[in-house]
Amino acid sequence: MALELIEVTKTYEMNHVGVRALRGVSFRLSENEYVAIMGPSGSGKSTLMNIIGCLDVPSSGQYFIDGQDVSTFGEDRLAAVRNSKIGFVFQTFNLLPRTSALENVEVPLIYAGVPRTERHARARKMIDLVGLTDRSHHQPAELSGGQRQRVAIARALVNDPSILLADEPTGNLDSKTGEEIMALFDTLNREGNTIVLVTHEEDIAAHARRVVRLRDGKILEDKVREPKGGEAHG
Repeated sequence: MALELIEVTKTYEMNHVGVRALRGVSFRLSENEYVAIMGPSGSGKSTLMNIIGCLDVPSSGQYFIDGQDVSTFGEDRLAAVRNSKIGFVFQTFNLLPRTSALENVEVPLIYAGVPRTERHARARKMIDLVGLTDRSHHQPAELSGGQRQRVAIARALVNDPSILLADEPTGNLDSKTGEEIMALFDTLNREGNTIVLVTHEEDIAAHARRVVRLRDGKILEDKVREPKGGEAHG
């Protein structure tokens, strides 16, 4: 089991009023699954993503990653889980601007204390995996949007995370480049990566094997289907 949420709620205080963003969300995600989380603005999908990514903690309920109840962890332990168990891919790429593609991919390994020689080797392997071998020494400004997102995906994978968490990963890309990035996610899933994709676009969600739809902080639908990118792994 990659992750499990049990009756997770999240309430935010806004102007001394409690706003319930999540209202008892429960679901399991097995290793090698590929799930899209969908919902309109205000449905709770961003809050759910933040909890899955250990960027926030539930107000109540439990959240397990690889058998650990991370809902009880303090900030330091959550940070350690984020760095070792979760690979993040964001809409805005979040790359260091004056740093090469290869060095951007190395960043999580620096935080993890991985020795320099091993860092280089692992980062190089991931750059090769996403098809940017000949662009490894280019800075983000010298790369196209699709290439920058490939660097971000390589960075997300370099620590061999339990879960790859992608938030609107094609949001800043044209449709052709977006399809290329989604084809890469399809390949990564077939090769055994567990992927959680947060999106509001049906054609992007169609790549996933399973779609969880949220509304008003609750799961409205949790449906398994044949993915757009072909047969999923596992």
